[in-house]
Amino acid sequence: MSGLPKPVAIEPSDGTAIYDARALVTNGVKALIVLDGQIYTLRITRAGKLILTK
Repeated sequence: MSGLPKPVAIEPSDGTAIYDARALVTNGVKALIVLDGQIYTLRITRAGKLILTK
């Protein structure tokens, strides 16, 4: 999947990838995230909060 965003940085102490949510939500509205065949929707609200729903 070459179209996926790259992590902004990797925390060297534990290897956790850090992503900018706005890079994931490229259209400014929502992004779809797949985990074990299940699709989740990530949205950024007008107030700048994140909502993840199934």
